[in-house]
Amino acid sequence: MSFKQNILTKLSLRDRRIEPMLIRFLGWVGMVLFWYAILTIVVDMPREYKLRHSSDKLRTEYTRLNERYDSLMLVLDNVAERDQNVFRKLFESNPYELESGSYKGRPELYEELADMSNAELSERLDAMTAAAQQQESKMLEAFDVMRAGLSDLGASVENIPAIQPVNNRYLTLLAAGKKPLINPFHRTMREHHGIDYLVSEGTPVFATADGKIKSLSEKNSSHGKAITIDHGNGYQTSYSHLLDIRVKKGQSVKRGDIIALSGNSGLSFAPHLHYEVIYNDMRVDPIHYFFLELSPEEYQRIIRIALSSMQSFD
Repeated sequence: MSFKQNILTKLSLRDRRIEPMLIRFLGWVGMVLFWYAILTIVVDMPREYKLRHSSDKLRTEYTRLNERYDSLMLVLDNVAERDQNVFRKLFESNPYELESGSYKGRPELYEELADMSNAELSERLDAMTAAAQQQESKMLEAFDVMRAGLSDLGASVENIPAIQPVNNRYLTLLAAGKKPLINPFHRTMREHHGIDYLVSEGTPVFATADGKIKSLSEKNSSHGKAITIDHGNGYQTSYSHLLDIRVKKGQSVKRGDIIALSGNSGLSFAPHLHYEVIYNDMRVDPIHYFFLELSPEEYQRIIRIALSSMQSFD
């Protein structure tokens, strides 16, 4: 046997020995990978276990928050419905929809719009335009009815309180609304029957409608120096904690006349004006009687300011 044939024979024998070893090695590797895959599917690794259970906690918390949110929304809806019923009973009209600009349902709306074709969007826009024109027509009709009603009232419309008693152009002076508030002296919740304007002493106070001075109080009572105006038609207004009174009992006044200067007299926590509107011997919320000087947007804003107050000043 030649040297070359001897070498080839040795190589062939070595390859025959290596081939079973390689097959066994690959078999073990395959088995290890197989069992690793099985373990990965069946048993969580420590990191995966931590991540999985952290998401479980988040899911549980999310469910709990959703239930809490639904409960709160139910309470808020009930409160809103109650307030609207009270408003209807007092003013015999439907209240403004303060949440007309609400973001409720906006994400769903955006998704719906994103899926629409240009033709569908154009059709939707045309429908919205037609609805807006119809709504505008209804509003114009309503304004015509209101204008006719004011014409029927004639001069008596001047006897309805319809402006703010102080110059509050930027709506920054209202400090307390008509609702249960913390009394600054007794530190308990008490019904606050009017609204408070946080103004400095000597601020001009205006008559909010035509009428006659019904009573004056110069005594150091809880209301301090105060004025009550009888406007007729069942309306009266009162102005309390004054510094100086500029009118006399029985005197006729016009809307916008300066009747007093604001002060800090009586049981007053700080210089301010306490203002009330009385209709048929019932104290009503003065906020709803500023319609001559407030736009709908300003009306919404001043209502929210009144609702956010926590403490009265008298």
